[in-house]
Parts: sequence; structure tokens; C-alpha cells
Amino acid sequence: MTSLAVAPELDAAGVRIAVDAMGGDHGPTEVVPGALDHARAHPEDRVLLVGDEARLRAIGGDLPANVTIVHASQVIEMDEHPARALREKKDASVLVACELVRNGDADAVMTAGHTGAAMAAAVLRIGRLPGVDRPALAVQMIRHGAPFVLLDIGANPDSSAENLAQYARMGAIFAERVLHIENPRVALLSIGEEKGKGDLRIQQATELLDLSGLNFVGNVEGRDLTGSQADVVVTDAVAGNVVIKFFEGLSTFIFDLFRAEFGGSIRGRLAYLLFRPSIGRIRSVFDYERAGGSPLLGVRGSVIITHGSARRRMIGFGCGVAAETARTGVPDLIAAALQQGTAVAAGPADPVVPAEASA
Repeated sequence: MTSLAVAPELDAAGVRIAVDAMGGDHGPTEVVPGALDHARAHPEDRVLLVGDEARLRAIGGDLPANVTIVHASQVIEMDEHPARALREKKDASVLVACELVRNGDADAVMTAGHTGAAMAAAVLRIGRLPGVDRPALAVQMIRHGAPFVLLDIGANPDSSAENLAQYARMGAIFAERVLHIENPRVALLSIGEEKGKGDLRIQQATELLDLSGLNFVGNVEGRDLTGSQADVVVTDAVAGNVVIKFFEGLSTFIFDLFRAEFGGSIRGRLAYLLFRPSIGRIRSVFDYERAGGSPLLGVRGSVIITHGSARRRMIGFGCGVAAETARTGVPDLIAAALQQGTAVAAGPADPVVPAEASA
């Protein structure tokens, strides 16, 4: 790694965001403009663009005073085997970004790159918090009013009851500090609202959460996710990933129907003019890009993983989530909660590299 000098924080409120500028389906052509949008809107923050310096300068042009380039000569492509790529590409942009956090030169990482590689890089380079069995990916899910937090959505497909209870603790801290939800309500995603519904793992997690001191409200079903029953919903990575992909596909389907209906005739186009303000408000509710990205909770630093297909706008929001997560000290709060013994006991630690990195 060849690193340019990293400037100090601009002021007490500012944080330093290491952006994996090479990651994602669109690479630096979308990541760099999105990161610069955040830098210009938040001059108190410092943005560290990590990647090929020549390409980043060509795209970024005259950089704002609070933007620095940190050179990384390699990139992990979206179709590469993550564990093998991490071994072979020691100067990959996502690894360099995580090393900046580990070395104290950055406060957060934001990447649109390979999810498995990003999680493995975070665990290998930054490390897990003491007492965390498995880090979990969380996401802010859209609904009317304030969003809710869903986790895990991609890190651990075989979570135990103890893992689910620990996700609940971490998700509640994120909801309270980043979403500003006081005493967030926590629920388990299951096949029925009644206690006892669900597999043995859900039943065991229910017993643990009843004793956790969290504001645990029991089970919710899939149809409840658009309602207001809970602020944090806990599940395993398989179900969580299916949920978010269905939400995204459904929102696209709904607006495709709107376009077909209103664009099919003169009467439809006239109707659209009348309903346009209402449709705009509905569209804003389904605007999942504003969520920015998914925090990897349970590692020693703030790590945000956004969509591989994210474009400029979503990248900017992702930088905002990274800044807010670091600014509010979410990793430190999770560590303190575990050290105080308020979290449920975790089971035996899993291997250092997440399962997804070797899949």
C-alpha cells in the first residue's frame, strides 16, 4: 500500500470516511461523484478516496479541501472468490480502507464492493468487538413514518438463538443512536405472532430476549413489516436477504404498473397530472436509496456496505450513514453493552473469516 498523507480531522464534529472508490458494479465513475457530494455537503467531515490515484483524479477533478486520495493498486471484482482474492490482492482498495480504520487514520469504511470480501476484510483487518460471536449486517427498511432496522441480511445464514439475541442488542443500539428511536421495540421474525410459534431456534431466542432487558415485544410476521409493531426486527441472513430483495422488487413492480397505467392513453396521462403530487409522496416512501447502506455491526469500527449496483445518489447517502455511525460511536456503545453484561452470552466463536467469504 502506498498511502498519501492523511490529514487530521477538520474539527471535533468531523469524522474521516474511507471510501472504497473502486468497488461496485459501476466503480469509481459513480462512487467518486457520490463521495464528493457528501464531502461538499459536510465540510466538517474528511473523505478518503481509496483506489487507483490516476483514475480517481481523472474522475474527481479539482477535489474539495476535505478530500484526500489514498492509493491502492488492486481491486476485488464482484465475481471473484472473496477469500482467495483477499489472500492474493494485499493492496486491494477494500483492504486498504479497512487498514486505515485499524491504524486510526479513518473512523469509518464505506464500500459498494463485493459483500463477502468486505465482511471478511472488516473482520480480518479491523477485528470483532470483544464478546461478539458473529457480526451482523443491518439495514434501514422503508415504511410509512420512521424506518425500522432489519438484521441479519447477509452475514450469517446459520445463526443460533444466541446469535439472534446478540443481533437484537446491536440492532437496538443502532436504532437508538442512528435513527434516534427512544427505547426501540425489538421483535423476532417468525411464522406467527404468538410466543412458541417458529422453530426451536426462535423459541430459544424468545427465552433469551425475555431476559435481556431490551424492549422485546415478541414475534412479528412478514405482513407486519410495513406496520409499526417493532423498530428492530431480527432474523437469520437467509430470511433477511429474501425480505429486502422482495421489498425492492415489489417497489419496482408497483411503479412499473403506475407507468403502464398512466402512460397507456391520453386519459391516463391526464390522470397522472392530477395524481402526480400523491405519486411523488408514495415514491418517496419506497425510496430505498435513502437508506444508504448496511452497517456491519459487531466489528471494532464503522463499516457500511451498500448495494453493488449503487449509483451516485445512494453512494452519497451511504457516506452519510457511515459518518453518522462513526459520529455517534455505535461500535463503542455495542462494546460497552457487552462488557457490562447486558447482552446475552454468545456461543463459541466462529472462524475469523465469515462463511460467506469462502462460499
